[in-house]
Amino acid sequence: MNNRLEILAPVGSEESLYPACIMGADAVYLGGQEFSARKNAKNFSRDSLKNAVYYCHVRNIKVYLTVNTMLRDSELPDIMEFISYAASLPVDAFIVQDLGFAVLIKSNFPHVKLHASTQMSIHTPAGAKYLYDSGFSRVVLSRELSKKEIIEIVASSPIELEVFVHGALCMGVSGQCYFSAMLGGRSGNRGRCAQPCRLPMLCNKSEYALSLKDLSIIPYLKELEEIGVKSAKIEGRMKRPEYVAATVAACRKSLGDNSTIGYEDLRKVFSRSGFTDGYYKGKLGKGMFGVRSKEDVLLTSKEVLSSIRQLYKDEKQFIPLDFELNVMKNMPITLKVNDDEGNIACIEGEIPEQAKERGISEERCRKQIAKTGGTPFFCRNIKCRIEEGISFPVSEINKLRREAIDSISQNRAKRSVIEVSEIKIPRFKEHKAPPIPKVRVRVPSWNIPETLKKCELIYIPAHTPIDQQKRLMDSGYKIALEIPRCMFGKEKEIFDMLKSAKKAGITDVWAGNIGAIEIAEAIGMSIHGGFGLNIANSQSISWAEEKGLKDIEISFELSLKQISELQGNIPRGIIAYGRLPLMITRNIPGANGVNEIINYGNCTNLRDRKNIKFPVMYNFDYIEVLNSIPLYIGDKLLDIQNIDFTVLWYSVENSVEIEENLHVFNKQESIKTPITRGLYYKGVE
Repeated sequence: MNNRLEILAPVGSEESLYPACIMGADAVYLGGQEFSARKNAKNFSRDSLKNAVYYCHVRNIKVYLTVNTMLRDSELPDIMEFISYAASLPVDAFIVQDLGFAVLIKSNFPHVKLHASTQMSIHTPAGAKYLYDSGFSRVVLSRELSKKEIIEIVASSPIELEVFVHGALCMGVSGQCYFSAMLGGRSGNRGRCAQPCRLPMLCNKSEYALSLKDLSIIPYLKELEEIGVKSAKIEGRMKRPEYVAATVAACRKSLGDNSTIGYEDLRKVFSRSGFTDGYYKGKLGKGMFGVRSKEDVLLTSKEVLSSIRQLYKDEKQFIPLDFELNVMKNMPITLKVNDDEGNIACIEGEIPEQAKERGISEERCRKQIAKTGGTPFFCRNIKCRIEEGISFPVSEINKLRREAIDSISQNRAKRSVIEVSEIKIPRFKEHKAPPIPKVRVRVPSWNIPETLKKCELIYIPAHTPIDQQKRLMDSGYKIALEIPRCMFGKEKEIFDMLKSAKKAGITDVWAGNIGAIEIAEAIGMSIHGGFGLNIANSQSISWAEEKGLKDIEISFELSLKQISELQGNIPRGIIAYGRLPLMITRNIPGANGVNEIINYGNCTNLRDRKNIKFPVMYNFDYIEVLNSIPLYIGDKLLDIQNIDFTVLWYSVENSVEIEENLHVFNKQESIKTPITRGLYYKGVE
């Protein structure tokens, strides 16, 4: 097995491609002009993508195409046609978020490689194992993992692991942040995040309670290589070319290569109050927070950027070529060239003339053949067989050299092309739901009002004591356990909880993460798919059905109209009441405030610039930031079509408030307190 760590560089534009490659990237990741999780990057047109793939493959650099957004049914024909084009180039792998889309790609292009985007929120051994069993070749892990947790995932599955080693660090777990969507209609799951977490947010007298420093674990690349991580990923498709060049160079230096730029130089290029390795080292808290300060901006001077540009202004010549020139009387001149990978090119030229005076010299021929500047090749050996008394113009040698290098480049760039005669997108039966959706509730504790017995199902925390679970069942409550959406380092503990619950008679679980589905399936429990799976199209509904899920919650980033048009047989539901969880974070909001915050529970609210309050809830071993006001559509149930159940997602409400709210909801009445209709009537970009 090749344990060499891959340096994976971000390329948001053609301007960034060349510095990434010249400075030593082993692979690059980039997006097309549509369907990419960085919509604001310049990205690549089809022609520029084709040129980029060729440029990289000549240099043995891999190209991974990002198509890692949450997709809608109407978008699938266009994106599948784009996948077909990219596969024909071919790119080396597709980075995807949407599970239904991944299945669709594999069914049409069985031999392509799929990489699971960090937007899939994979942070457990079970999640990685599921993706390997599903045909993925690599998973991009969540940024919040510690070294110990990465080691556990390496040991669980042979799937390749990709780890972010430098770049912007969101406060929220990727794929589980709805802040931008709910506050501004710009979905992070659709590549349009407005980064509200970087704006002033007050907690514990910290003005920027959700803004973290940039991540950097570049000093630990050798350690990651020894652990068994396959790829070191640099964040930054929105960053300038100099940033890409500097970070790639620093990674190469960390791995022991010669480089004039090291980790200590990176703050001059871009940082937010420096860098943090807090998650990797398992040290959360104050030291991880930072903002882009005036000092940071001043460090990035014109002189610094100019000096970096000088490092990649010329092509790096690192591929050796051996040439053989044959010049014989009455025969075409031939120039043969080969590289170390077995590629050979042989070019024929004109028939040389008899020299009138002195024939062309071997020294002159060698000098012209060796002029490989502007290419990634250098001349290692030259053999010349030149008969005496022969003459031909020097331009002929130059022409042969150029054609030979072009031919060898084409041979090096060749890959197995994946073709498909017809793209097949399955159509599913129109879903027919009962006219009146059933009601489910989610509660934050096991202190449940009597009236909830009428509900179809009640989700209670997975860590509810067994005696309380039995009490609720014996009292006539129909309960299911809510598996935490994040299980950092706690998977075995949660697995044991579920096993004990199964023995006690609990058969159902709520699962909002792929890893949660995997462990529940291993125990043999009935699985209700949660909103954290980001199911937004009929293909993903089909995936859930084939996976054996009992039912699913549709993403609340869809409009009611889009939801009603989803096809497939599996029952589906939507959240009809609740303070929607805008963000999951492993860190502690406001830990950078005046008081040292060490334990969960110290910050109970965040306030934005308009003094709007956002509750902060502590769920098992992570934190949720909730919306300032609850979503409510109980008085709009006639607008809901083809939905089998509604979920009332209680979080900050006490038992009395839950009972009153359920009563109002069942009567389809409006409520007097401020509410939002969420995105159900306007959707997201």
